[in-house]
Amino acid sequence: MAKRTKTADTSDKAFLKSPRGVGSLAEAKAWMAARGITEIECIVPDLAGVARGKIMPASKFLHSPVMNLPLSVFFQTISGEYPDYEGLVDSVVADSDLVLEPDFATLCSVPWAQDPTAQLVHDAYHRDGRPVEEAPRQVLKNVLDLYAKRGWKAVVAPEIEFYLVEPNTDPDYPLKPPVGRSGRPEIGRQSYSIQAVNEFDALFEDMYDYCEAQGLAIDTLIHEDGAAQMEINLLHGDPLTLADQVFLFKRTIREAALAHKIYATFMAKPIANEPGSAMHIHQSVVDAKTGRNIFSDEDGDPTPEFFSFIAGQQKYLPAVLCILAPYVNSYRRLTRDSMAPINVQWGYDNRTAGLRVPPSLPAARRVENRVPSSDANPYLVIAASLACGYLGISQGLRPTEPLEGDAKDKPFDLPRGLLEAVAEFAECEELAQVLGRRFVTTYAAVKQAEFETFMRVISPWEREYLLLNV
Repeated sequence: MAKRTKTADTSDKAFLKSPRGVGSLAEAKAWMAARGITEIECIVPDLAGVARGKIMPASKFLHSPVMNLPLSVFFQTISGEYPDYEGLVDSVVADSDLVLEPDFATLCSVPWAQDPTAQLVHDAYHRDGRPVEEAPRQVLKNVLDLYAKRGWKAVVAPEIEFYLVEPNTDPDYPLKPPVGRSGRPEIGRQSYSIQAVNEFDALFEDMYDYCEAQGLAIDTLIHEDGAAQMEINLLHGDPLTLADQVFLFKRTIREAALAHKIYATFMAKPIANEPGSAMHIHQSVVDAKTGRNIFSDEDGDPTPEFFSFIAGQQKYLPAVLCILAPYVNSYRRLTRDSMAPINVQWGYDNRTAGLRVPPSLPAARRVENRVPSSDANPYLVIAASLACGYLGISQGLRPTEPLEGDAKDKPFDLPRGLLEAVAEFAECEELAQVLGRRFVTTYAAVKQAEFETFMRVISPWEREYLLLNV
């Protein structure tokens, strides 16, 4: 009996050594005590994927681990303004507090903080216990529940591109590549160059240390096509877990870069004449009980569900483009002369298409969505992409024939600008049923408000070509 008790105690305390995640408040208390945690960041991702929340003493959090924030936290635009609440929420509850409860599976350290600090991602609820439909994490949970009701589990693997740039404190000036350890900025295209990555070895060593401390599972780091443009690939897994990791990774690389007096940016098109930055999402679906990939049959051939998933993406991705490309700048990436897709053609190992089926064994058959940009909210991107595939399977849709040539020779399938994309999103009833009508209405209103803010700014192009010519 003594031996069994000792073994159980050892197993029960294994969480103390884990860099990420515990199962309860009691375990969180022990985990924090083992690390001398004095502060905790209680965070919730908003519509833009920005970390909102409160920083509080660990002792206060452990005494009362519930946080309150106003509902308006999910209505804020990227510029800090708000759309008109009329038609979105009842005026009586427009400024009411929400209850935010921690997901202890997300508990990890904040390795760049000066004092021992932990962070916890929270879920939002109304005071009557209803989940907040506008919360991005809840949107993704709702989509995953649809898969679960069919006996399935979605599996994703994100790839996130970003640029390193010189500090830019005046937005009127263009961004420039930073100076590396050689003392020179990067010139020309250095795709997949190890030496170009090594220019920033000290920064990336810090990044890896930060990620390890948080339990973020990075697969690979590569140099992309643009000057000082990098890509991080994450290991495949549960969509909610991976969305959390992308959310935290964006914070992590920004902090690592700032420590070296460099900016890391996830803007979709930060530098003219350079490629844009994408957030590619690899997607598959497995049977929840057996783990079998439902995209492959017993003979290893593609199944009807595989083709219907692709067809759903072809039909509905244009309608969710305002989620995959959420800002005016995002549409500068989706142009014919760039490396980004302009349509929803699909093909086997065809990187010019919006939907690519990578080479793989049958058990790993998957669909890569190459449309999203890296400025997007990872929770919403994954939710929207999986929603499109789910609708395709549910409706038994059939895709076009796979494309073998250059998809950029084909017409645009995607909206060309933010307002067009928002209008298509707001009018798609099938997506509203999957993503939630309140979320769709709120998200559309926020994007329209952001566009109005953009229209107040006069661009250099207008001054250059219109000032003296019209």
